Amino acid sequence: MHPARPYQQRSARLELDTPDELAAQLAAASPPDLRCFAIQAIDLAPHADALARAQVEGAIFIGCRFRDTEQELDLVRRGAGVFPPLRGIPYDPYRGDLYTVSELMAGEDEGGYPATLDFRIYAHFDRARSCPGGVPLREQLAQRLHDHAIDVALEDVLREERGAGVVAIMGGHGTRRSDPYFRKVAHLGWSLARAGYFVATGGGPGIMEAGNLGPYFSNYSEPRVLDEVITTLSAADRFDGGEEEGTPEYLEAIKRYFRRGRQVLETYGGEVDPEVAERFGRERPESGKSLAIPTWFYGHEPSNLWSTHIAKYFSNSLREDGLLAIATAGVIYAPGSAGTMQEVFMDLAQNHYATFRYRSPMVFLGETRWRSLVGLIREFVATRGMADAYGDLIHLTDDPAEAVEFIRAHPPRERPKTTPLYELI
Repeated sequence: MHPARPYQQRSARLELDTPDELAAQLAAASPPDLRCFAIQAIDLAPHADALARAQVEGAIFIGCRFRDTEQELDLVRRGAGVFPPLRGIPYDPYRGDLYTVSELMAGEDEGGYPATLDFRIYAHFDRARSCPGGVPLREQLAQRLHDHAIDVALEDVLREERGAGVVAIMGGHGTRRSDPYFRKVAHLGWSLARAGYFVATGGGPGIMEAGNLGPYFSNYSEPRVLDEVITTLSAADRFDGGEEEGTPEYLEAIKRYFRRGRQVLETYGGEVDPEVAERFGRERPESGKSLAIPTWFYGHEPSNLWSTHIAKYFSNSLREDGLLAIATAGVIYAPGSAGTMQEVFMDLAQNHYATFRYRSPMVFLGETRWRSLVGLIREFVATRGMADAYGDLIHLTDDPAEAVEFIRAHPPRERPKTTPLYELI
């Protein structure tokens, strides 16, 4: 077992999400103390008497149901804030946990991808941003509340699941399932999960799918299972089939993409044939865990089927910066396009300034694709006098096993502590 890697929590709040939690907190002191708590989506009528005595200054009631208007006004008068339910939108801006594949894909069996919750939220989001006068203020606020709720839920998951550390895998969304780098990244993700790391990706197709696919099957001791899985998946080689977006052919391609994924799940996930379990050394029925951080900003990218936790955002900038910020054990870059290039330089800036307290490995998988860029980065690091700070954390390889070993051999490096300026005043 690895010791848990350093982790800097980005946000926190005292949170009560169930009637039992609220009742326990109300009974814990006299008078009851809810100061600075967030009370979320609870019917408050049964707790009216205790709430009338409680200290509520700084408390926030989010999407709760009140006994009557007087109860709501009383709490506000005594210093509480109230965020009312927002109706008429297909998502919960106050949700208390991350998404799952089954939640986002609900409806797909009956009506295909356009019937899923994932697509319905995207359609609502895209219509709102296409309004002639801009996104309505109510919708802007709902989206920001939602993304903050995802931030908080992600913190909860990271406290439980980070293991030896979070490693992010980046790369192209258009990479085919038959591409050699899809296979390499799937094996890379399998090895990282087996080594105790918590793998995070952008959650979409291509390299992102491969990055979640590997950990999903890390409950098998024999990585050859991935080769059979990828052979099955490759019959639907790209999520969009190369078809023009918005056409019947495009929707049919996405249908094939998910159908092949379901076929893999039936054969190698859940209750499998004993011969399959024995042949590939299945050690437990539960799949391996990993994290997906996708966005509705790119609505044509459905979330893949292989992550166990999905932190899906409206804001792409929050999503990209956050994904890199939590990857304190390192980031691995497979070949990609402009989005991957952007992430490289964002990560470089985070390492250069130790923005989130730690400097971490930057591993480039693909010598031909990345050689010139890695040379440019190394030159930059040297000319800026930062070679000792993080120059040795940059690595170029074509071998997934070498990438994993580099991550293991180069744990996160905490920046030297300094005295904050405000403490000198």
